[in-house]
Amino acid sequence: MTHGRDAEAEKIVSEVEKIVDSETPGKLLEPHGKPLIITVRHHTPWHEIWDTILNKHRRRSFLSLVLMVAQAFFYNAIFFTYALLLIKFYNVPAPRVGIFLLPFALGNVAGPVVIGKLFDTVGRKPMIVLTYALSGVLLAISGWLFANNLLTATTQTIAWTAIFFIASCAASSAYLTVSEIFPLEIRAIAISLFYAIGTLIGGVGAPALFGALIGTGSATKVAWGYTACSLLLILAACVEAWLGVKAEGQSLEAISTPLSAASNQVSIA
Repeated sequence: MTHGRDAEAEKIVSEVEKIVDSETPGKLLEPHGKPLIITVRHHTPWHEIWDTILNKHRRRSFLSLVLMVAQAFFYNAIFFTYALLLIKFYNVPAPRVGIFLLPFALGNVAGPVVIGKLFDTVGRKPMIVLTYALSGVLLAISGWLFANNLLTATTQTIAWTAIFFIASCAASSAYLTVSEIFPLEIRAIAISLFYAIGTLIGGVGAPALFGALIGTGSATKVAWGYTACSLLLILAACVEAWLGVKAEGQSLEAISTPLSAASNQVSIA
């Protein structure tokens, strides 16, 4: 529609509505809210994109950046140094490392499958706060147990499987947040931008830091690294509690007015 292809847009939406209507008991709700007046254009100027990210929605940009950096740092800190930790501190033979990675991977998959629906029913904001904060607390506890030599390779794997059962939902919610809270014309750009920055910081910084800490052979130093990572997750939870957007059950246009819409035609809830 924003590109002037009204007939095609209407056809697509009608087909989607028919499919949903055939699979859903009862009738679909009628559209509500003020109508939008769209200005047809074939692209969004870069100056408008940067103005939206850095000025108009800078609070949302800060939220997105914190969530993406925190989850990237956390995931890369643990996942890409897991094998080193097992070999260095638990004397697990390198060929057997994969056995310990399997439950870890299953926990990552199971988390969103089991509790992902709560982000729609309970709500985005409370669930993002809960998953980030709980992941941070559990990581801090496991770090303390590790520093005091209270874990084995098996119990370490169980602990991290439980943590990532929760953390996988937290990480997914970072992508969910960025995809929802910016105007529809720049959603893809916003995701790619914040993903790139988060991966640059977390993907490069976390493995380098934890690789160095593990290389010292000191469980205490590695545990301090886990503590720092847990604090970053808890900080992200606090930022979400402060700036988070209640996006569940709302249309994307209600969450953020499209850039191609006349600014006086809609109010953001």
